Amino acid sequence: MLLSFLPFYPLISFLLIILLKKQLSWWQTSVLSVGAMLLCAITSLVLFNALNQAPDGVITSHLWRWFSLSDGDSFVSVNFSFYLDALSAVMICVVSCVGFLIHLFAAVYMKEDENFGRFMAYMNLFIVAMLILVLADNLVLLYLGWEGVGLCSFLLIGFWYQEKANVLAARKAFIVTRIGDTSMAIGLFMLFNALGSVNIVDVSELASAQWQLGNNDAYWICLLLLGGAVGKSAQLPLQTWLPDAMAGPTPVSALIHAATMVTAGVYLIARMNGLFILSPQVMNYVAWIGAITLLLAGISALVQTDIKRVLAYSTMSQIGYMMLGLGAGAWSAGIFHLMTHAFFKALLFLTAGAVIYALHHQQNVFKMGGVLKRLPFESSLFIIGLICLMALPGTSGFFSKEAIIGQLWSSATAGQALWWCAILGAFLTSVYSCRLFFIAFLGQERFSHPVTNLSNKGLKASLITLALLSLVGGFLVPDLSGVFVNTTQGVNNVVEPKWLHSVAIATPIVGIVFSWFYFSQYRSAEPNIYQQAQLKENQNPIVRYCFSGLGFDHLYELVFIKPFVFIARLNKRDVVDQCIMSITWYVGLWRDILVYSQNGLMRWYAAAFAIGLVCFIGGWLL
Repeated sequence: MLLSFLPFYPLISFLLIILLKKQLSWWQTSVLSVGAMLLCAITSLVLFNALNQAPDGVITSHLWRWFSLSDGDSFVSVNFSFYLDALSAVMICVVSCVGFLIHLFAAVYMKEDENFGRFMAYMNLFIVAMLILVLADNLVLLYLGWEGVGLCSFLLIGFWYQEKANVLAARKAFIVTRIGDTSMAIGLFMLFNALGSVNIVDVSELASAQWQLGNNDAYWICLLLLGGAVGKSAQLPLQTWLPDAMAGPTPVSALIHAATMVTAGVYLIARMNGLFILSPQVMNYVAWIGAITLLLAGISALVQTDIKRVLAYSTMSQIGYMMLGLGAGAWSAGIFHLMTHAFFKALLFLTAGAVIYALHHQQNVFKMGGVLKRLPFESSLFIIGLICLMALPGTSGFFSKEAIIGQLWSSATAGQALWWCAILGAFLTSVYSCRLFFIAFLGQERFSHPVTNLSNKGLKASLITLALLSLVGGFLVPDLSGVFVNTTQGVNNVVEPKWLHSVAIATPIVGIVFSWFYFSQYRSAEPNIYQQAQLKENQNPIVRYCFSGLGFDHLYELVFIKPFVFIARLNKRDVVDQCIMSITWYVGLWRDILVYSQNGLMRWYAAAFAIGLVCFIGGWLL
């Protein structure tokens, strides 16, 4: 019964806040929204514990029959049912627990906003959609949650819709992810047509029974599902929406990047691992997409000036690690990194939000400086998040990232080239993390406004809890052996060099040492040196190219947007629409004829009858 209630706590909260938001005070709205998330977190932990005693390690809950689909010979019922195994249990704990801490922070951070009730309602609805996505026992229900997450991201990214840039960012996220969603929908249609089922467990069993390794249907279906995954998880080539999503409030950035939307694509591939294993070629695509994305995002992060955009590119890079792990067959390691990443990335975003708030919404790192002295509490927690992001030994990021890297060298779908990509990505992570810290937190102060501290106990409690999870989360290794039963497939009998793990462990430290000397001017520089450095970066074409996300937005504008706008201008009278409107003209013509003929004159009717009779007889004779 607890499983049935889980998504309905935030759903009821959403409905109450939306209906009564004008009558509710800040305190009442906070209790409803944060209290619903607390119930979700407690229920998730109870369910996670109950799963150990459940038969076959699975808990199911059938709510109602949704509708039926025909496979040609019979009807297949699509139910509104939930399915909890080890994988979905990890996901609900991450979504609920991290989501609760983000809600607690948001209740304080957004207190002064005039639309606070609407914001918290959207946050609750976001959690509802994500819980439905990860708990669905069939792919249609999963797709409902998938689209719900996309809708909520649009509403939250464009929450401050008074500014045009925010609306454009929300629209961009919605359109780009729709490309992947369309790909996924086509894949689901093909999957049902080929196997006659949409139940996730049945699909995996039918696929393994009916398809051989390398089956053509499996290839195309997995490729289309991968299209959906790269859209939601902001991987190459649909990664362009994520940096612009920083237009939303900081708690939204934390929710999207840490616990919900960007992890949906990783979850989809992990959940459908039974299909992806049958298509090694697509698995190779997954690995290479992850590897290239983590490098491109790392390079772009090196030159960003907005503290939130640096963290956004780091999210793309870390999701790339997860994709790389899944593509290499390191299924459990990929999900483990998803979990630990949720802890330290939520910590980084929320701490960055506290710093931005304290500096009167200043997000440019070149206009910060000396934050470590002025905000020691927030700075200390930000350092914890950074060392986890850099995967220094002993942190949660170290255990999960090393679990992925450790399986790359001998993987049949990955191999040595992708191992070196992962190592280079780890080096870039250390460099851009140190650059961010040196510029924003060290050196002299470059802001004139007095610092505003967020001293609320609830806010501090959420940050401290995330910091503790970030430090000790590496010891919370989930047991996913019952979910990923084919984890040994795709492993070569390759002898690993003795230096392999030493290099992987030492790479972040080498990055820190390199950054210490390369960015030495940022640690104690005068304010004018920062202005000169920023001016120099703006004048460097390579830096501008990297700053723009390696030009993907410009490329897509040239290849897709400008040709579409050109065709639209040529077709401004809309030829297709004119053809459709000709039907209206045709119907209107006959209507006018009939209206004119029905004039009430008996002689007119008699003449029309006679003419009609002559025409009928003449036609019959001919």
